[in-house]
Amino acid sequence: MFLPRLLGSIDSFMLEKYTDELLNINQKTKEYGLELTRDEIKEMMTVRERVLQSYGRVELGVEVFKELSEVFCTSPYIENENFALTLNELLEVFHYLKNETDDMIGDSLLISIIKNYYDGTCKGSMEFLKSKLEEFAEQFRRDVNFRIHLLERDEH
Repeated sequence: MFLPRLLGSIDSFMLEKYTDELLNINQKTKEYGLELTRDEIKEMMTVRERVLQSYGRVELGVEVFKELSEVFCTSPYIENENFALTLNELLEVFHYLKNETDDMIGDSLLISIIKNYYDGTCKGSMEFLKSKLEEFAEQFRRDVNFRIHLLERDEH
């Protein structure tokens, strides 16, 4: 059966549902001068499909995209012109890290970690962010104490 293919594709009904859900996020992001259009969101759903497929992952909703939008809209390094593109890249970074940390870190904590690097050390540089998060993933895999400390944070 083509179950992975079935789970990995969005039909038009779900595309509209997810688009409407993400359009509602604009109520919060508008406060920061950021707003996604219906076309941008539909493109984001296409990117999401590709990212999920490339990392061998399945999502049954758009909660990660919603949380990324809500968390990163406060970043001083994101402008309306690059909001959709940045969210697409952040989604890819998120799923890369989920795989590299064997899904051991909860979604909200992982998004918080990405945001702290993005706004802090990386000052909005996506390439620097990717590099720093590769180092983070390596330390997570290698350093048991680091991993234990981080996972204790995730429980609270």
